[in-house]
Amino acid sequence: MKNNSLLASAWREYSYVFVFIVIFLVYASSSSGLTLNATMNILRHSAVIGVIAIGMGMVCITAEIDLSVGSMLAMVSGLSVIVFNATDSIALTLLFSVLFGCFCGLINGVLVGIVKMPSFIVTLATMLIFRSFAQYICQHIDKALAGGGSSVYRMITKHDMFQSMFTFGNSKFITLPIVGIVLIVFTLAFVYLLESTKYGKKVYAVGSSYKGAFMAGINVRLIKTSVFVITGGLVGVASFLWIAMNASSDPATTGSGYEMYAIAAVVLGGISMAGGKGRCLGILFGALSYTVIDKIIIALKMDSLINDAVKGIILIIVILIQVAGPQLKERFSIMRAKAAS
Repeated sequence: MKNNSLLASAWREYSYVFVFIVIFLVYASSSSGLTLNATMNILRHSAVIGVIAIGMGMVCITAEIDLSVGSMLAMVSGLSVIVFNATDSIALTLLFSVLFGCFCGLINGVLVGIVKMPSFIVTLATMLIFRSFAQYICQHIDKALAGGGSSVYRMITKHDMFQSMFTFGNSKFITLPIVGIVLIVFTLAFVYLLESTKYGKKVYAVGSSYKGAFMAGINVRLIKTSVFVITGGLVGVASFLWIAMNASSDPATTGSGYEMYAIAAVVLGGISMAGGKGRCLGILFGALSYTVIDKIIIALKMDSLINDAVKGIILIIVILIQVAGPQLKERFSIMRAKAAS
């Protein structure tokens, strides 16, 4: 009985780790000749979506949603390329990416947190706005600033700092990709922020009960606004990683579908879409799990047209388990109580 209790407790606390292990074992069995390099590439390919998912997780903990993160990535990364081409400065490019991302997040935050508009509607609108601006600016800006591309933002390879930035985005420390290390560092930082600070406790309180948090003296509007601003800042970091890895940004395709991928990573990581529950560490494993699922689909040589359908089905199943699990547990408890009486 004690062993069963320990297993049940471990599952409740770290289910996202077990889910990742199972998914990875499926990948290992379906992929011929799995190497250390291929395994480390999982971390590299999870970096951008993982950083974005941390912000999405915070938003979901407050019982809101942000559908604009993919389009925001396209616009921020594109304009960051322009800043790099104009300044040849890595520091200024990073600063612009983060600050402009925060500004985009502030737009969402003010409309949701202060004006009290539904986050689904607000971020659906800004999703369209950000992508449209990204494409319009690329078509109408001086081609020299856009790197000579007519429909794609390209970093100027002749700049002195280009090689340093591209190396940062594609090199490794021992065997770990540097962008993967960035993801781990941000995950640990936000684990501390959400689990060990007053601010983090307020974020969870707002998601658990809006009225309860308000009655407890928490500035609910400020908290909700702040999580969208932080999410924008994290999209800014992800934008910097994106251009460092790819040296370009296509306003039509960059970040396409990333809002769903981020939500999937959050859900696979055990964050409740109803708000107030979940751990930030789970988001890292959720992002890794989603990347591995993508690789399983490729390894099984499924038709590329069916990829998103498989991912969507997996997302629905995971959310169904989240919703139905507690309901089934409650029913079994009632049945046991009746049987005992």
